[in-house]
Amino acid sequence: MLGHYPLFFETINYSILIGFMVSSAALAISPGPDNIFVLAQSISNGVKAGLVTVLGLVSGCLVHTSLLAFGVSEIIKRSDMLFLGIKLFGALYLLYLAVKVFRSDATISLEGQQESSINHPDMFWKGFVMNVLNPKVTIFFLAFFPGFLFSESLSPVIQFYVLGLLFMLVAFIIFGLVALLAGNISGFLHRNPKTGVYLKWLQIVVFVGIAAYLLLSDK
Repeated sequence: MLGHYPLFFETINYSILIGFMVSSAALAISPGPDNIFVLAQSISNGVKAGLVTVLGLVSGCLVHTSLLAFGVSEIIKRSDMLFLGIKLFGALYLLYLAVKVFRSDATISLEGQQESSINHPDMFWKGFVMNVLNPKVTIFFLAFFPGFLFSESLSPVIQFYVLGLLFMLVAFIIFGLVALLAGNISGFLHRNPKTGVYLKWLQIVVFVGIAAYLLLSDK
């Protein structure tokens, strides 16, 4: 009786999945708030902190994928008040992070022991919350993913999760490379500790800039 059902792999249109991954890579490479955020964190706090931040950002995509798969993103798209509320939460969180950095020491230590003192779980949650509280990601998923459904027999929910996981994988690779490249810059900065204060303000500008981006953006 099982033979009457199509095999899983026979129901997949691989050309659509390949096109989706290429498109996802192009989007991840394009300059935007996420990769700028990763760059700033990696330069300031080291490669490991940058990779943990990437993991947090990418993990947040699971929330947006779930919202898309179960229809909540459509509600967000249709409700201006809900979209505005989530957008305000996201912007306020980023401004809170900016204030936190501003109230920290006037200079950022770039000594070798700095990376071991970084609170990596905190870096993860910063990336995660920043991604989850960006409603534009949810709307983007709603606009982007349905055009790449790759099977006529699989449930759309399953297909959205497959696309979400592929998007996360591609984004992790691209953003991870950004973190690694920033680590090379960080090595130079270790030999020029006076640049620490500029890195502090770089983080503040990134947080405030992304908050402004959220507040001023439309659906």
